[in-house]
Amino acid sequence: MPSTIDDIDLQARQGSVAAIIHLLNEHFAQAGIRTRAVQDNGVLQLLVEAATAEQLPQATVVEEVKTVLESISPKGITKVNINSRIVQEQQLLWLDEVKRDPENSLLWAEPVTLRRPNPLVRLWQDWHTPRQRTPFLEDVPSPKAAASRSAFWRGLIGGASLALLLLIVGWATKDWLRASLDGGQPQPSPESSPDPTTPPVEEDPFVLAVRIAQQAVNDGQAATTTADWLDLAVRWQRASDLMAEVPPEDERYPIAQDRITVYAENKALALAEAERIKASE
Repeated sequence: MPSTIDDIDLQARQGSVAAIIHLLNEHFAQAGIRTRAVQDNGVLQLLVEAATAEQLPQATVVEEVKTVLESISPKGITKVNINSRIVQEQQLLWLDEVKRDPENSLLWAEPVTLRRPNPLVRLWQDWHTPRQRTPFLEDVPSPKAAASRSAFWRGLIGGASLALLLLIVGWATKDWLRASLDGGQPQPSPESSPDPTTPPVEEDPFVLAVRIAQQAVNDGQAATTTADWLDLAVRWQRASDLMAEVPPEDERYPIAQDRITVYAENKALALAEAERIKASE
């Protein structure tokens, strides 16, 4: 079954060089430009070729390449070196040839650094992209790469689980201290006690959960550090716990049950982002 456009976009965002080149070649098809690329020491080495130098104006080509790549936002790729030359038949060792004699091999070359999107926007795009996938042949991982990826995910899940455990212990300790302090305070007289059948809005778990979730969404727009994302994970867990307190006889119960799942997924995304930032430091 051939790859769909959504499949190729997803592969490109995941860092597939073959998918990136496919999208760039589609973009430059009308201009008579074709592209090739390979990753080299953390830099995407990109070759743009055309039949004549007039088809490769440096400023225009660089800006278009940068625009396409930033719209894709490929995972793990921030530095790109754009190399330009007249099209040649020899292709397999083009990077070695460029490195040996760049002045005579190229029309021009320019390094660029890609702007990264807001992490929440990136998570939203990946979350809502169809997951059907037909990988390019050259992207099939070797056994060593598969083992490395498996070890990475085991470490990620283990770290996230430990972080979640510490967060839950922190919440439990906080609630215990609060209960201990409340226990030492004088109880209000019956005359001043609120009607137990009509709890104030501030104590409604549904309302509190919605308020915490809305604040987490707002603060997530500016989250940049591991601590920021761990704090967001705590809030999503708290909002999920509050929704679980809504009783079945409450007319909002079906909504609360749906929100429990959504908030739990948001917590997992926040923990994953915190782990990613920590690993990159």
